[in-house]
Amino acid sequence: MNATAETLPVAKAPAHATHRFQMLLRREYWEHRGGFLWAPVIAGAISLLLTAVFFVIAAIGIRNAQSDAAFHLDDGRTMTINGLDLGALAERLSAEDKAQLASGIDMTMLMASVWPYIVMVFVMFFYCLGALYDERKDRSVLFWKSLPLSDGETVLSKVVSATLVIPLLATLAAIVTMFAFLLLLSVMVMAHGGNPWELIWGPGNPLQVSAYVLAAIPVYAVWALPTVGWLMLCSAWARSVPFLWALLVPILSGLFVSMFSVMRLFDLGAEWFWSHIVARLLLGVVPLTRHDIHRIGGLDAGQDSMVALIEPSAVWSNLFQAETWIGAAVGIVMLLLATRLRRWRDEG
Repeated sequence: MNATAETLPVAKAPAHATHRFQMLLRREYWEHRGGFLWAPVIAGAISLLLTAVFFVIAAIGIRNAQSDAAFHLDDGRTMTINGLDLGALAERLSAEDKAQLASGIDMTMLMASVWPYIVMVFVMFFYCLGALYDERKDRSVLFWKSLPLSDGETVLSKVVSATLVIPLLATLAAIVTMFAFLLLLSVMVMAHGGNPWELIWGPGNPLQVSAYVLAAIPVYAVWALPTVGWLMLCSAWARSVPFLWALLVPILSGLFVSMFSVMRLFDLGAEWFWSHIVARLLLGVVPLTRHDIHRIGGLDAGQDSMVALIEPSAVWSNLFQAETWIGAAVGIVMLLLATRLRRWRDEG
């Protein structure tokens, strides 16, 4: 019996590399959704709850205050308002007062969004530590190696998840937290006779600040590569407790260098080793570079210092620092070693 065209099996084309990589990213997200998504969301919700409690306590305190509320304006005048009438206060604000109010609102928004970023640092650190170790521990690596997926693709998906996916989700949670905080603040302002648009949404720049923090993600992804590379190398190499190996090797090396003044051979102090080696291996997941710290030190003390920290021109200037790219190159080398170890490591 001759086979017809309808009865012949149709050969399916192999999955495109892009589709495979998307599948790997989805795998990482679904396996770690609690840390990737819910941890920063819950952190933001807790910060909002504490803010709401503080606002309630402040409102009760203002209502029960026996003395009038006094405000000192920049022109030397003192204004006393019985019952804290923010509407009357807004009418007396000078142009300079309004400029300071705008800076204060932007700084307050950033402060309100800090909690998701704090959680993000811990999620990135421990995700990288377990990225290659956990799959060997539970033997799931055998299943994934049975699929037509290369070690390079797998490790790269974990690197992208650590440096881009986790920061992106944390940033989105921070932005939502920031806008929710402004809504709470608006309720507080309206409760005391103020106009939220005039005192909060108008002077503040929530959309601009949101765009700033989103634009900073690629820069800090490059900055984090040494830490991500070191943690994943320990995750691929350690047979047990990768956390201790990742932590103790840099710290003990720093103690050795300090005790025996090794860096004097290079006309450098021990603090150079701690800041350029130990800190880069362990603290790169913190979205703050040494260049950022120097810029903050050079700014005039004021409320706009934190906002100046996240301006795109300032953040992207980190890419013009040799330290950023040297660290990135070292991180890539460690990731290549981690990929090699994943290919040959056997827990048998």
